[in-house]
Amino acid sequence: MATSPVIEGVKGQRDQGMVSLNEASSALLNNLGGGTRAPASRKKVREGGFNAAAHGLRGLAAMMVLIAHILGGTAKHIYADHPAYVEAVKAPWYLGTFGVELFFVISGFVILPSAMRYAPREFALRRFLRLYPLFFVLSLLFVALNAATNAYPAINTVIALLAGFFFLNLFVGTEQLTPNAWSLTYEVMFYILMYGIVHFAVRRRHWFGGVAVLAGLAFLIAFPIAIYFVMGAAIRLASRHEWQVPVNRRLIEAASLILMIGFASQGHFEYLWSDFANPVVVPIIIFTGIYFYFAVMPGSLTAAALDNPVMRYLGTVSYSLYLVHPYTYFLARQVFDRMGLFTDSVGLSIAIFSCVVVAITIPLTHLVHVSLELWPYQHFFRQRIYREKTAVQPPSVPGVQESHA
Repeated sequence: MATSPVIEGVKGQRDQGMVSLNEASSALLNNLGGGTRAPASRKKVREGGFNAAAHGLRGLAAMMVLIAHILGGTAKHIYADHPAYVEAVKAPWYLGTFGVELFFVISGFVILPSAMRYAPREFALRRFLRLYPLFFVLSLLFVALNAATNAYPAINTVIALLAGFFFLNLFVGTEQLTPNAWSLTYEVMFYILMYGIVHFAVRRRHWFGGVAVLAGLAFLIAFPIAIYFVMGAAIRLASRHEWQVPVNRRLIEAASLILMIGFASQGHFEYLWSDFANPVVVPIIIFTGIYFYFAVMPGSLTAAALDNPVMRYLGTVSYSLYLVHPYTYFLARQVFDRMGLFTDSVGLSIAIFSCVVVAITIPLTHLVHVSLELWPYQHFFRQRIYREKTAVQPPSVPGVQESHA
């Protein structure tokens, strides 16, 4: 079977440039990490490979957002006249929405090596095929439904549609299309800016690197929530060495996790500069960084807790789960509401509703993950997104070793 010239071009570019790119990547890590010799206060950590904590946290973050929609949505649309329920779900809802910020930290952590590993065209193609097919199909679904119902008239404009499909909505002041996709615009901008800085400022030492750095700073100033991406990338560099601390690392990890959860449960923030006047915002950022650093280190409590088949699977399908569940949640809520299944037994009703939403969401998520997330990428590049984790991975659960994305 003939190979596409585009594929041949990408593969040829990769084969010809991979040695030099790998050398450049090593040099980049050494330069940004402070050289090749580790002082006595730290020891080298094996680079690359599967990180059970980061991967499991990805699945946990997707489930946090799903739970936030279940609790917050029912509090707003079903049980708004039950003040006890509305008050009871505030803290879990705040914490659930924080799953998006966790996604941003994880993205910064995992994308930096890809930016260092691949040439520009291949990096762009891999990112595009990992994100866009699923986003595009669900956005088309949303556009069709919105055109029929006009539920969101502000999005039924040419400008809003073009801005959404091209991830420009942040700059023209429109909403993103399919639910939850607002965060993808930040992701895409981060990919572009991160790669520009790595490729031009560090690898090539080109004058355009200064432009990339200034653009990155401008984006961070305009959208302070991007600090979570920067944090993830910084932790990737810092985690190359296991810094020696006078206190047990697992104790620090547990304490920072508790503090992160406690502060993140105090409110939902858009991370505008005005939000930083709230006394919990800076502690959220600080303790998230401390926790995530110790979580991704070898032997962490997080890795021990999340390195199991269920969390590995949820981590693998997390992107599909994140974009699919708003549809299954909304459909289930409509059915429950019309059938009178939301009763005065609030706790029991929410428990049953939650089970139904999850039972519907997981199979559909798996189907979408295989057809719209895995297939385009793996068909084009002729390789799995994730290598199998053979040491502990049962055959029935998709495994992960190292992302090619």
